[in-house]
Order: sequence, then structure tokens, then C-alpha cells
Amino acid sequence: MIRAMIFDLDGTLVQTERLKAVSYARAAAELRPGEINEDEVVNAFKKVVGLSRQEVAQRLLEKFELEEAAHARAAEFGVSAPWQAFVQVRLHHYEKMVGDSDVIRNSQWPHNIALLHEARQAACKVGLATMSHCRQVRRILEILNLTDAFDFVASVDDVQHGKPDPEMYLLVTRELDVPPEECLVIEDSPSGVKAALAAGTWCIAVTTPFTKTAIHTEPLLDERWIVDDPASLIPVVREMMAEERGGAKQKACVI
Repeated sequence: MIRAMIFDLDGTLVQTERLKAVSYARAAAELRPGEINEDEVVNAFKKVVGLSRQEVAQRLLEKFELEEAAHARAAEFGVSAPWQAFVQVRLHHYEKMVGDSDVIRNSQWPHNIALLHEARQAACKVGLATMSHCRQVRRILEILNLTDAFDFVASVDDVQHGKPDPEMYLLVTRELDVPPEECLVIEDSPSGVKAALAAGTWCIAVTTPFTKTAIHTEPLLDERWIVDDPASLIPVVREMMAEERGGAKQKACVI
């Protein structure tokens, strides 16, 4: 029986993946002015969605040959590695965007947030597992009026290994005091789905323009549990919960 629901944040509750992609593109263009096609960087970001900040930065550095320009900025930020300098340039652009409350509110995924509220009304325990840093998570939740929506929030600051390692989801299930096999994870990226499955939870993937191709290409989930149309999310969740429940409703939350 499913007694808890755990949500990803970036790309699942709010379209911060799009904002992150744009911030990396603008940072790359700043490092090599007049030489970078920002749309190409955005498209390249789609292939690294859900990875750690270091992995994303390093892969984009290599693909767009930004190491030399980033290294030249390292002392400015008091760092030594080119990827660290690239991250700092990128954060300047990202924080400017997320500093605008209207941008965040206009970037939320309404159907996924509706499911979150349904879960709370159904007395599910609810958790958040995000690769964003705690400070950024707090700000986004405050803007979306979701500060008190979760029983436990885990950010990348709380674990040694990010997704696709299962550590984060195992942490959330322990804090919720619900076994992984009784938790349903809502994710959008392949790395997030891999983390959820490795943790032993149920999982539904709600794709975005940044993750749709990869989610369908990698044989991670039965196609029934991949949602391309957000409007169908709650019916798909009900179908999974009914299948998992097998007719027994005691102690399970029913959406």
C-alpha cells in the first residue's frame, strides 16, 4: 500500500530546469562572448538534467570548450577549478531570475502541485527530495506558498551522493518513517527515476521538454507510468495506487 508521496522539485513542481538551462547558456555566452549559440547550450543541458552541479558544469565546459575562459575567472571567485568558476558565473544569472517572484510563480507546474495538495488531503505523508541547495529550496517554497506542505524536505546539502544514487530517497523514506516500497515518487528526470527505483520506491515520471526524450529512450519505467500530458497525472497516480493496493485500502492513502 502507498502511504507516502515524495516529490522532486526542479522540473516536477516548478520549471526551474528551464531557468537553469538559460542560466548556463548565458554564463557560457558571457565566458565566450559572440562565440556561443545559447540555444545549443540549452539543448545540451537537456542531456544532463538531474545530475549534480559539478557534473553538469563539467560536461558543458568540455562540450563548449569553456575551460580556458572559466579558468581565467577562477581567482575572481576564490576557486581553483574551471567548473567552479563556471558555476559562479552561472549562479549570477540564475539568482537574478529566481529573485523575481513572478518568474517563479509563472514557472510552476499546476497539475503536479495539484497532486501534492491531493496527497495532503488524502492524509499521505509528503516529502520533497531535490538536487537544489537548501537556500534556493526555501525561497522557491516560500514564493509558491508551499513552506508547510511537506513533512520532510531533503536538499542536496543533506546527502553525500546525489541522484541517481538512492541516498536522498532513502533519507526521505526514513524521515517519513515509511518503508520505500510504500512510497510513490513523482519525478521528471532519468537520474531522479533511477534514484527512486534504486531506493525501492514506486515511481511515476512526469516528463518536461527537457526530459521527455530521455525518459522514453531509457528503459526505466513501464510506459503506463510515464506521463507526457500533465492533465492525466492524477488518473495515472490513481491507477498505480489501485494496482499496488490490490483491493486493500486499510492504512493506504487514496487519491
